[in-house]
Amino acid sequence: MAKTKFLISLIVISAGIILAGANILGPLDVKPQGNNIIIKWQASSESNLKQYVVQRKSGNGAYTDIAWVNPRADMTYEVIDRDVFKTSGNFYKYQLKIVDNDGSETFLEQQGSINPNVSSVKRTWGSIKALFR
Repeated sequence: MAKTKFLISLIVISAGIILAGANILGPLDVKPQGNNIIIKWQASSESNLKQYVVQRKSGNGAYTDIAWVNPRADMTYEVIDRDVFKTSGNFYKYQLKIVDNDGSETFLEQQGSINPNVSSVKRTWGSIKALFR
């Protein structure tokens, strides 16, 4: 009897340790806003989480890291991609790389791709003044 209780306890503890690193996320929300793209997500569990890495790819290219986000108490996140104005007519796809404290990585990919309607020329006060020189 004691042996059975020990085995059950061992199984429960092992399952708890294995599931402790799981980062269960809600959907990745990606929307254009002006000359930027807003990436939002919310986590429901973040045990053993080291950080999130937001990645972007254009067309059929490889993903590149664009932002690093540390865990927060409210588990609600928003990243603004301000670099999409540099090119127009491209389709972008985003994903989250979820890095755990033990170095393991999992990915949450955006469903579909986004083609933002952004200006290829970003207007700043300096660029407007330069037009009149």
